[in-house]
Amino acid sequence: MDKKTQKKPTESPEKGRILSKPRIFFGLTFILLSAVLAFSFVSYLMNWKADQSQAGTMLDKSIKSSNIFGKVGDWLGNIFIFESIGIASFIIAFLLLVVGTLILKKKIFKPWKTIGHSLFFICWLPIFMGALTKGQGVLGGVYGYQIMDYLNSIIGTVGLWTVLVASILLYFILEFNLRPSSIKAKLDKINENTIGKVKSMMPDSNDDFEADEELKEEAEETAEETASRVTVTDVTNHSPNNPINTMKEPEPVSTPKGFPEVPVSSEIETITTPNHTSFEAEPRDVSQPVSLNLSAKPIVPVSSPEEAFDIRPSAPSPVATPTPAQENIKFNVEVAQVIDVLDDSDKKSQELVEKHGLYDHKLDLPNFQMPPVELLKDYGNEEISINKEELEENKNKIVGLLKNFNVGIAEIKATIGPTVTLYEIVPEAGIRVAAIKKLQDDIALNLSALGIRIIAPMPGKGTIGIEVPRKNPTMVSMRSVIASQKFQNTDMDLPVVFGKTISNEIFMADLSKMPHLLMAGATGQGKSVGINAILTSLLYKKHPSELKFVMVDPKKVELSLYSKIERHYLAKLPDAEEAIITDTNKVINTLNSLCIEMDTRYDLLKNAFCKNLKEYNKKFTERKLNPENGHRYLPYIVLVVDEFADLIMTAGKEVELPIARLAQLARAVGIHLIVATQRPSVNVITGMIKANFPARAAFRVISSVDSRTILDSPGADQLIGKGDMLYFNGNEILRLQCAFVDTPEVERLAEFIGEQKGYASALLLPEYVSEDSTSTVGTFDPNEKDALFEEAARIIVSTQQGSTSMLQRQLKLGYNRAGRIMDQLEASGIVGGFNGAKAREVLISDLHSLEQFLEDLRS
Repeated sequence: MDKKTQKKPTESPEKGRILSKPRIFFGLTFILLSAVLAFSFVSYLMNWKADQSQAGTMLDKSIKSSNIFGKVGDWLGNIFIFESIGIASFIIAFLLLVVGTLILKKKIFKPWKTIGHSLFFICWLPIFMGALTKGQGVLGGVYGYQIMDYLNSIIGTVGLWTVLVASILLYFILEFNLRPSSIKAKLDKINENTIGKVKSMMPDSNDDFEADEELKEEAEETAEETASRVTVTDVTNHSPNNPINTMKEPEPVSTPKGFPEVPVSSEIETITTPNHTSFEAEPRDVSQPVSLNLSAKPIVPVSSPEEAFDIRPSAPSPVATPTPAQENIKFNVEVAQVIDVLDDSDKKSQELVEKHGLYDHKLDLPNFQMPPVELLKDYGNEEISINKEELEENKNKIVGLLKNFNVGIAEIKATIGPTVTLYEIVPEAGIRVAAIKKLQDDIALNLSALGIRIIAPMPGKGTIGIEVPRKNPTMVSMRSVIASQKFQNTDMDLPVVFGKTISNEIFMADLSKMPHLLMAGATGQGKSVGINAILTSLLYKKHPSELKFVMVDPKKVELSLYSKIERHYLAKLPDAEEAIITDTNKVINTLNSLCIEMDTRYDLLKNAFCKNLKEYNKKFTERKLNPENGHRYLPYIVLVVDEFADLIMTAGKEVELPIARLAQLARAVGIHLIVATQRPSVNVITGMIKANFPARAAFRVISSVDSRTILDSPGADQLIGKGDMLYFNGNEILRLQCAFVDTPEVERLAEFIGEQKGYASALLLPEYVSEDSTSTVGTFDPNEKDALFEEAARIIVSTQQGSTSMLQRQLKLGYNRAGRIMDQLEASGIVGGFNGAKAREVLISDLHSLEQFLEDLRS
């Protein structure tokens, strides 16, 4: 304790004192206001009639006030006491004192409990004083008199006093738990504490066997009926038949019920065993219950020191069942021990924080610089130019066309966005919305537009929206959205900036809240640029210690630009040469490795009693988790799959299952998925995947069916391309213009990060051993053959083509399983060995011969 007290003065840095000045100022200000109000109220109550008449003469110098704070005190007393709540105004001054102490971090009062009590008495006390004084004086104030008078007129005087007394009694019963059982329990506790204190003052008292009065009386009765008593004595004779030589007078010791009262000698000398080996017996704690022999038989020498004290009864005795009082004591002791452990861990973590500060996960790369905005290209002025002639022309065409179809319009207004202009119309009464939705193609023909989108009705508005592409769209650059104050000052965990909305506002979303994103769009419509925009926005906000990417690029060219940041932001398998995965087999292993990492993280969160990654990292930063127990700072992991359809075609279920499992469970442990595909068909984006990807981003697709697959509604087929997209977050569909980031900009960003000092390697994911990695073509074991072995053999023999891809198509298997079946067919002698690009040779000519061969294998 002395060392800690000596270190405390030196551990308060100058910076901490500077930062605490505003807190001290505001805390003292509230305390001072509390004192001013209290003294003003006291002075006002002493001469309230005169002070009340002077409350409105604040600027009249000829009139003097008797209040200690002058006319300001009169004004405060008149406002709070006379015109408001009477003497309950002192509670307001008390609440200001509580706020001041809380700001100064002096926890004199429990804040929420104090506020609750204060609010009750602010409401009850004025009414009570108003009823007590019958409206005379200022003790109840205007509020107390008015409420008292109103209640008196409704329920009468007796009813009013009944309500007041019942409410205060109910308050005390709930606050102080004044039930008969609880009062009796408290009296028993006070009685026990008193007995314990008296007992501790008495000489030769044994605190370890302290019990209640019933246990003591029963123990004394048992002790009086006990006929024989045995004392642990000195053993001086080596013969096993020699009886006990000496016995000492025992000292009485109070024992609990269930144990006989056994005197124990305080002097224990050396005990000699039959093999003439002596040892020094350690003194035994008399507070622990000891099982002793009550018979008059001699003590038999034993061969070990432990057995010397194991003297058991000659006859079996009934087991003493613990009383409810003993169980209560045991339970309270266990709870107290758990609380002590938690308090000790909190104290230890606070000491570590005071000594070393909070854990800083950025210290591994302390000199890492976040990329500057200047790395992105400045495309100049991006303000939207308003073409009034175009607006007027489109408005007249829309109104004229709808009028031709007997659709009247009461109101129309336009909102100009970067790419499209939104015309909101209010139809006249009696016009059906379906009548306007049917005219979508007619409106597009009349406006000579690439494609229009009708939103009928618009969510949250009583209008119908018609989105018309602009003739001269404005580009949204990545630099403009990254440099915006909205992005720079965001507090999102994983901020993703997509671009701008139709009202020219920057649109951002939190990837950790999505929690996964499904993207779709035809070739050349901006899907890859959208992925780059997402990755760029994350790189501009997150430190390498906070975020890792797992990148899957079957096309091998889209994400290769990010290979330069491998030692900073990427994660890979331990045996992988490159962090950006292009091989299908490695994709399967990586996805299964992520599932292992997910399970490991869930175990860490379970042991730390945390619900999500944010809570876990906060505890670790506050040094409440011990790294020796496996705890570590966990970064977010974002899996990016550029072309999901290709993986489904080549690997099938072996990719879909881990993707679905990650999408279902991985959000809480900080693993998030971004899956993109060119072909949003139902066999690629299955129901299992769609159910776990509530956030969808759709660029222009070819058909309305694809739009319904990705968004569950049409509209994506009416987009104009070049970054024009629809974003669906589970509630509504928003039309956005995706920010444009060019390849040279991504290269400059990756080079800036890659040139800085990074980690020794990419983050290594858990090692995953696939099932086919241990299987080799050798001796064939019929007991280990695949369930589809015979069906695959019949397909191979009937077609006379030993092709793995054909098995994939015919049996709808993944590449790995089809390859294992082909290896088993080779080992069994049905097909020949690998023949390069050609199909394997089929060694069995017809199905009849194959059935005989399979019958032999079964036997």
